[in-house]
Amino acid sequence: MKSYELKYGCNPHQKPAEIRAVSGELPFTIVNGNPGYINFLDALNSWQLVKELKTVLNMPAAASFKHVSPAGAAIGLPLSGDLKKAYFTDDIELSSLASAYARARGADRMSSFGDWAALSDTVDVATAKLLKKEVSDGVIAPGYAPEALEILKQKKGGKYNIIQMDPGFVPQKQEKRIIYGIEFVQGKNDVVPGLEHLKNIVTENKDLPAQAQRDMIIAMITLKYTQSNSVCYCLDGQVIGCGAGQQSRIHCTRLAGDKADLWYLKQHPQVLDLKFKQGLGRPDRDNAIDLYLRNDATEHELALLNDVLEQVPKRLSTNEKAAWLKKMQDVTLGSDAFFPFRDNIDRAYHSGVKYIVQPGGSVREEIVIKACNEYVMVMALTGLRLFHH
Repeated sequence: MKSYELKYGCNPHQKPAEIRAVSGELPFTIVNGNPGYINFLDALNSWQLVKELKTVLNMPAAASFKHVSPAGAAIGLPLSGDLKKAYFTDDIELSSLASAYARARGADRMSSFGDWAALSDTVDVATAKLLKKEVSDGVIAPGYAPEALEILKQKKGGKYNIIQMDPGFVPQKQEKRIIYGIEFVQGKNDVVPGLEHLKNIVTENKDLPAQAQRDMIIAMITLKYTQSNSVCYCLDGQVIGCGAGQQSRIHCTRLAGDKADLWYLKQHPQVLDLKFKQGLGRPDRDNAIDLYLRNDATEHELALLNDVLEQVPKRLSTNEKAAWLKKMQDVTLGSDAFFPFRDNIDRAYHSGVKYIVQPGGSVREEIVIKACNEYVMVMALTGLRLFHH
């Protein structure tokens, strides 16, 4: 297949719409469904992310994409009991690949609603069963076990989008796009972040353990496929907060930090013990937890909790939340470009950040390094900017 006609482009009025192979055949097979323009943007960006994670870290990887940025990304490390409960997977036997997707989806479950899933390995039954339970638009992977494929074909009344990607496909070195009748041409960003980019540690604290190096790589590869400006918080082999497409760096850091805080608050015993009414779907549970934890919820909104919870417990106080968040430690922060001011470091510290990876190059570099030293952080400068537009 050299081209594929789409129902429409980004919006229904943008017709005609089509994707075409630059040369030869398209490097994928549409196994099921009828993917759209945005589906393919998510699929092809997310596939590159998980392929690079698998290549560098040699573990199954997954990503949960929305609007051409990852809501979450992860490798297939086992989940703790609390994480399984927070991710609504305590009733599922998880394979390594399923664990990767549970982590990717669990980073920001509200943003992952209706996601595009990317999986680095052949989809097994455990991963298919997990995907079947979630509200998702489609999936891309290098292959599907026969039973797993049958499970996925049942989603969305048989219309679930399933793409099988050729894992050996190598794109051309040059990329082109047309905007407002003008053609843009650039070399493909084919640099894959790895351990070799972590050698320039500029802080007084130079103790960078293996797990922090792993999380730095996850952060960098995730940022490479996140709409810029972007900042990413990682912990225990997964993204826990991603701030994408902000005009200022500090807003990226705040947004991603707030998401990381919420991710950790969802593991508070009081949240894990919430009793939902029988038959309540996962999206409604996600919304209820978010409402339960929000500081700005109105009395009218809070009254809605009575419709979804068997009993509404006393909400966590500001002090209780702060005490719980102090337990979140050894977090890694990645940035797709340099930090222009120390305010980013100050905000990161309040979300348990100990390790920072960023390109460097700011005229205020010494001020940023000084801030890291005050907090006894470890910061590596990669010299590798990762803008993605």
